[in-house]
Amino acid sequence: MSYELTGKLLEKFEPVQRTGTFKVREFVVEKSEEINGKTITNYIKFQCVQDRVNIVDRVNPGDEIKVYFNIKGSKWEKDGRISYFSNLDAWRIEQILQPGKEASSDDDHIEPLDTFTSSSQDTIDDLPF
Repeated sequence: MSYELTGKLLEKFEPVQRTGTFKVREFVVEKSEEINGKTITNYIKFQCVQDRVNIVDRVNPGDEIKVYFNIKGSKWEKDGRISYFSNLDAWRIEQILQPGKEASSDDDHIEPLDTFTSSSQDTIDDLPF
């Protein structure tokens, strides 16, 4: 099941190679909402894993973003003790469009914004055929 949350990117951390085959990166989103006349602020920590660790590169702290994520829970046993933990696994991030600023997306099928841009001065055809 997929969820989404909109808030302000507060902090992003460097990727961490946990094992030879597992890489993870964490980031924090600040979400404020007014409930019964009080402003409640939550700080939500997400993780990106494997080939998704770079989705945070396109946004900066302070940017309003929408995070698409899955909730994953695991059971871990060691020395006869059982522990449970949950992760919020982000798989897509979109920057919320603000006046004067272009939005970015981490969708695998969308080219970076500068891939197909060129100014009219740079349109010299230097192809050999």
